[in-house]
Amino acid sequence: MRRLIINADDFGLTSGVNSGILEAHTHGIVTSATLMASGTAYPGAVQASRSAPGLGIGCHIVLVDGAPVLAPPDIPTLASSKRSGMLRNSFGGMALAALRGNLSPTEIEAEATAQIRKLQSCGITVTHVDTHKHIHMLPQVLRPLLRAAAACGVRAIRNPFEPIRLNHVAGRPALWKRGSQVAVLRGLARGFQQAVKDAGLATPDGTLGVMGTGSWGERLFRYIIQNLAEGTWELVCHPGYVDPELSLIQTRLRESREQELAILTSPASRELLAKNEVHLITYRDLGIVPSVP
Repeated sequence: MRRLIINADDFGLTSGVNSGILEAHTHGIVTSATLMASGTAYPGAVQASRSAPGLGIGCHIVLVDGAPVLAPPDIPTLASSKRSGMLRNSFGGMALAALRGNLSPTEIEAEATAQIRKLQSCGITVTHVDTHKHIHMLPQVLRPLLRAAAACGVRAIRNPFEPIRLNHVAGRPALWKRGSQVAVLRGLARGFQQAVKDAGLATPDGTLGVMGTGSWGERLFRYIIQNLAEGTWELVCHPGYVDPELSLIQTRLRESREQELAILTSPASRELLAKNEVHLITYRDLGIVPSVP
């Protein structure tokens, strides 16, 4: 059997993103979304989630390129020295700090816990966790994140590693650089699986769509679905509407959000899933029931 979680990231980023995600669920094929506790449109996302009980809600933990929930003086190794009140602004900068031993696991666990608890305090049952820019690929981030999730009663986490196929990127120059980066990071996949198992959490077999972030099209979506392997997978997407709020945020994902939304709400996409016998699920269907300790 082939099972697929279609998860929309960045819930709570802006009101336009919130509207797009809700539409992609109610009129499309999105089954899950991950909510940003520090997003500027967080209250609207919480309200929207209450109108969509079938939408699984996870926590999109922001440890880079955003604002923390805790006060920056309480997390000095995570906070940016150049941007007051903000976190480090790149995956590369975070990875370098991790390699140098300059990240405090205690601070990572505390910030992740604060973000999960913020969602739970609003009555949201957090189905799983993932991270902005997939920063939990790094073992130095993963381990304290797993402790935070377990302590908060969250029983599942995104598997951020994407299987690489040469024909996936062939003929798509826009994916070459992204593909090489993903391939290098795949060396961390085995350690990830073992750490998640040791922590007692569940995770899918892998994630799809990471390489195509910002470059989605019907051709790529069709390729992913037609070549989906047996097992349980997650497809990462970023639907939304471009609104004035988004123009104030440093992100490369703008027009691509509306392009993804069109694909996710197209009747042809649902027909493609049915034709290929792909069953849509949420993280609630992984067999681990979230609980609040």
